Amino acid sequence: MSSPEDNTAEHPGRFLNDPYLSWAEGEGIPIHLNFGHDLLSLETQRWDRYGAKGCFAHTHGRGDFMANYIIEVEPGKSTTPVTHLYEAFCYVLEGYGVTKLWLPNGQEQSFEWGPKSLFAIPLNCKYQIFNGSGRESVRISVTNDAPLTLNLYHNVDFVFNNPCQFPERIGEPNQFTGEGELVTIKRGAGVAQLNIWETNFVPDLTGFKLYELNERGKGSLNVSFVLADGTMHAHVSQIPKGRYKKAHRHAAGTHVHAIDGEGYSLLWHEGDSEFKEFPWKHGFMYTPPFWMFHQHFNTCDRPARYLACSLGSRRYPFISLRKKSAEGGGSTSIQNGGRQIEYEDQDPRIHRKWLEAMMANGVPSDMSDTFDEPAILALPQEKLTGVIQQPRSIGPAV
Repeated sequence: MSSPEDNTAEHPGRFLNDPYLSWAEGEGIPIHLNFGHDLLSLETQRWDRYGAKGCFAHTHGRGDFMANYIIEVEPGKSTTPVTHLYEAFCYVLEGYGVTKLWLPNGQEQSFEWGPKSLFAIPLNCKYQIFNGSGRESVRISVTNDAPLTLNLYHNVDFVFNNPCQFPERIGEPNQFTGEGELVTIKRGAGVAQLNIWETNFVPDLTGFKLYELNERGKGSLNVSFVLADGTMHAHVSQIPKGRYKKAHRHAAGTHVHAIDGEGYSLLWHEGDSEFKEFPWKHGFMYTPPFWMFHQHFNTCDRPARYLACSLGSRRYPFISLRKKSAEGGGSTSIQNGGRQIEYEDQDPRIHRKWLEAMMANGVPSDMSDTFDEPAILALPQEKLTGVIQQPRSIGPAV
């Protein structure tokens, strides 16, 4: 009789399979894996599925359900029409162009986009992407739930050649023109209301109206999106000049894209003696690993915005942690059973490091109403917990 080890060796592929990764490896394009990426500089190669260039931008914190890839369309060219049974949010990193959709009712729908546009592909809808320039390439970041879909069905033909149509996902015709509907949801005493914009297309995330979310830090702004009636979530947040946001933690798979401004994020697991640092500006994307605290810092002389895409929309939370976030748990102090660290509870090294970065950039702090900044700067290094002067960087240098 064969031992268990011998039996496994005789039957490779019968155990511990990951159909998504097998599919990705078979697509013949680069697979980049890091904590985060400068998406504008990643190497791409010919991707036959799209008839364009592409690469996978995988991250260590992407978790089990979410992933990201890049589509690059050369000047004057277009992708091949494709369909897929996974949801996809498209954030335009650079370039101008047009997306054409073939709708379930037989009609065709096209819309124009440019840098920092956001649009969703309605589920299993055939689409094609055109580069509108004869001189410059288009590069689009596509955050998707292909890992969830391919690992669930483990049948590539079912995912990419499925005739099933979902007309309820299309939405109103004006949702492809940049219009939509604002829905405001009150969540009870002590919890900020939710501001949700339902649409399929946002022409420019830099100028889109955001709403107060002071629970995450004074002057913070935010809006959530329901895109193409999807199970995936997206929101845009803004950090004001001279300030930073409070630390929090959540499930894996939240792909954070810097839209404008410059700064960095610190990350750590509870009990760590070191911080990890990821610097960012437009084009940078990273995913905080599961339950890892992270905190976003603006160090430039203007407000900074970022886009976060994850599994579990405000309409369809999908997992219990996302439901709790929608109910306000993400902005509730850990002292009260939530997932946010208030300023008064944070590590004293955090504000000191940010102040030094701000002074180096010549930008004044607007947080003296919260911190005794002269006293913090006067503290000798040995008085700071952990005696860490430069957190270890785990992303590309800016």
